[in-house]
Amino acid sequence: MKKRYLSYQDTIDFLTEAMAKYPDLIRLQNIGDTHEGRPIMMVTISQDVAYADLKPALLYTGTIHAREWIGIELAVNFIQYLLDNYPSNPEVVEALTRNTLYIVPCLNPDGFEYSRNHFSFWRKNRRDNGDGTFGVDLNRNFGINFRQSTNTQSNIYGGPAAFSEPETQAIKQFVELHNNIKIALDYHSQGNVFFPAHKFNHEAEIEGTDLNILCANMAKEIHKVTRRQYGIHRGKPPANLIHGSGREYYYDRGILSTVVEVGSRNIPDYLINMSQSVDENIPALLYALGTAINYSDLAPKRPENFTVRDISANHAELVWDHNPEDDGCYYQVYRNEAPKDPCTRDNLIAITSQSEYTDKQLKSGHRYYYNLRKVNRVNRVKSPFAPEVKIKTNLEKDEFSFTLFPMPEKIGYTGEFLATQNAEHFGNNSLFIGVNKTKGICYGVIDYDMSRIPTDAQIKDAAFSLYPMNRVGAKIENYGEWSVSILDPDDISDITDFEQIHNAVALQTLGDAIDSDQLTQGIWKNWRFSALEKQLIQDQLEKGRLLLRLQGPDNLPQGHDSQMMQFDIGYGRFGGGIHYRPNLDLIYHRRPNALTCNATVCHTVSHIGVTQGELQSGFDADGQRIFGHVEFMLPQLSERTDIVITDAYFVLESEATNGISQPIRFTVGMVDNDKLNYNSIKCSELIEFLGYEVSSHELVKTPKQTFMFDSSARQHLEDLHDSGKPINLIIRATSASRQQDAIVQWKTLSADETTVYPQLVVEYIERHKQPMDSPENFQASLEDGLVKLTWDNPESKDWVGTYVVRNSFHPPRSPFDGVKLYAGKDGYTLDRFGNTNIPKYYSVFSYDNVPNYSVPATLKFSTDEVTPVIYDEFEAQDEMELRYREGD
Repeated sequence: MKKRYLSYQDTIDFLTEAMAKYPDLIRLQNIGDTHEGRPIMMVTISQDVAYADLKPALLYTGTIHAREWIGIELAVNFIQYLLDNYPSNPEVVEALTRNTLYIVPCLNPDGFEYSRNHFSFWRKNRRDNGDGTFGVDLNRNFGINFRQSTNTQSNIYGGPAAFSEPETQAIKQFVELHNNIKIALDYHSQGNVFFPAHKFNHEAEIEGTDLNILCANMAKEIHKVTRRQYGIHRGKPPANLIHGSGREYYYDRGILSTVVEVGSRNIPDYLINMSQSVDENIPALLYALGTAINYSDLAPKRPENFTVRDISANHAELVWDHNPEDDGCYYQVYRNEAPKDPCTRDNLIAITSQSEYTDKQLKSGHRYYYNLRKVNRVNRVKSPFAPEVKIKTNLEKDEFSFTLFPMPEKIGYTGEFLATQNAEHFGNNSLFIGVNKTKGICYGVIDYDMSRIPTDAQIKDAAFSLYPMNRVGAKIENYGEWSVSILDPDDISDITDFEQIHNAVALQTLGDAIDSDQLTQGIWKNWRFSALEKQLIQDQLEKGRLLLRLQGPDNLPQGHDSQMMQFDIGYGRFGGGIHYRPNLDLIYHRRPNALTCNATVCHTVSHIGVTQGELQSGFDADGQRIFGHVEFMLPQLSERTDIVITDAYFVLESEATNGISQPIRFTVGMVDNDKLNYNSIKCSELIEFLGYEVSSHELVKTPKQTFMFDSSARQHLEDLHDSGKPINLIIRATSASRQQDAIVQWKTLSADETTVYPQLVVEYIERHKQPMDSPENFQASLEDGLVKLTWDNPESKDWVGTYVVRNSFHPPRSPFDGVKLYAGKDGYTLDRFGNTNIPKYYSVFSYDNVPNYSVPATLKFSTDEVTPVIYDEFEAQDEMELRYREGD
């Protein structure tokens, strides 16, 4: 197998030959020598390479870890791809015309050759540590967050000092001499995941959206080739995950930087897995190279103050600043329905020169993610992205929603070989799902308490969301699948018991299972329930519980030790907190009440006068219209809350049709006038039509007709009820030909005189329509190094709780535009994961049981004093994770 891979000398020979063949396109240089005297080769590729350093550049580094051979293989293949496709491929030509590629195929030549010839899984370089051990982990030797250590035999030993190694010194010196580098990609294996850089603040950063979209768009290019899905994971509090990495060093210098973990093994089968990994990453690399110019001084400035001005159930109004220097630009607006999705032509919803945009036809109660950038009209260079705006649309008038989170003791995992420990896994850090040799088969268990959902709820929409946080234990390519099943809670007496969970028969498995090459780390996985699955939730309402089992593969092929996926639960020392908890998001209707109202007044109105107690419409002897007028008075439908009319219809029955020789059609409309006479009816405009008109022919066949209120008419009906006004309906005849003495007599009393006609049938629910008052006296202070937020909740019997959110860039105008910190009934919370040294905005919203959210109370927090921020060191949760973090 190893014979098929390039040696380091093979790589140098290839590059030397390429430079000789394409001297105007390629430059090859030695940027330093290793401990063993090997040159560290840097390749520069650009159209007219003599001017390469004047263009925005992408820096590629590969195989900084000796055993991660994908870096050098992908580099050589990408260079060959550029040579083969220049100048025939316009995308390659444009990328190399505008940008420069700096590429170090192998940043660790000594270690790579040692891995290739002696010890496949060698990781470090080959420094003689002087104590009988060799090697420094070069990706722990950079100067940002460097950690001093004397454990020289460790696989992650970072060296005696930052930049102590010739390899890291070489790349450091090159980068510091080339301020044109705008993007840095560091290629590793394994994991099929992007790890964008961060500044250890665990706060949203201004470049965070750019990093996520860069990775998401690269991931889309990968997906086009092999359908494999790469994750995106920047890390999360409270643990320091890495020290002294090149990724953070580049990012600290203002370079967009990410690690790309390719494949699921360090040295996979070349013909199948390695060649696939190379092929799928080449289009992604070409995309990244072409975007370097968008982050240079040649690009327009990032749009400022991008936010949402108004949100309804079906639209969102987005606004941003437009400055005089932006006159030569237009804006691109992108919309996604999931975080960390790409921004491409597929989801480009608007191109506009304005500084606002209204997105219409949205779904009620759904989350949307908006991104914005400028584009220069002349050269088409794009700006960096504005920080992403996140919203959740309002509910429709007849909808309610509830998001269920499991209690700590109701979420965890059970392992086949961990019988005595399984109870300890609940409410503690992570779900491990799949199989490995240490734990055996493992299932995730989530037991939702459904008792807070009304028993008359009618489920309209349901989605289950789970956060995958680590897929390092899923090591076998294209093997196994992960899924979620609904179990009958009556079959399970102890949710921590492996045998009971293992042997339970699923009522239903949700949607499609996730294949191993679709497992994504760092991107929420959502299962939206089908009609059958929603009915199962409906059935579980009576039991007050929804029990879910998460399962993966349950056996391992020969020679493998793990196929295990790890998901966050939000609890425990290393859970990510409330906004990482698995949640079940429900939208539901309530079973409506029904009311049948008899007409309080019936009139026939003609030019000769008003006839009370009789209801006719048509044409008189002079051919003038005769109008029917009906009045209803709705009683007060609820004494304690608002009402929403969910359905309404007007029932009308003809008793006799006289003198109709040509077809006549009859319409029913609402009028806003309770002082009715012939002229006022004749001249008035109908406010709302009810349903469709009915013909005289239809009345002969079906005397009883129903006229439905549409949404606008129902709203008017609701307004009349709220104001205590009568409902006035007019029955009007219309004909294509002149009619005389053509009249329909409408029934006003049943034959047995027990039922009064016409009738108005109204279906309604009790539901708040107006938001709560905002919390008052919203304040922030420092307490033991944390931001403490306090407020006074509104005094109202309808108040349910308060919602607190943080945003680093603008005041949150929506409870979902930022990081959720708290939801509940207290009057305070602590920002446990924020960095107190960074200014930010906080908003607090009150809400009722719909929920309707109040206008926010908002403050900007900043402090002149510097508060130490101490993050825990990473603590592995199982042997597999420990081995990975220690470089084993």
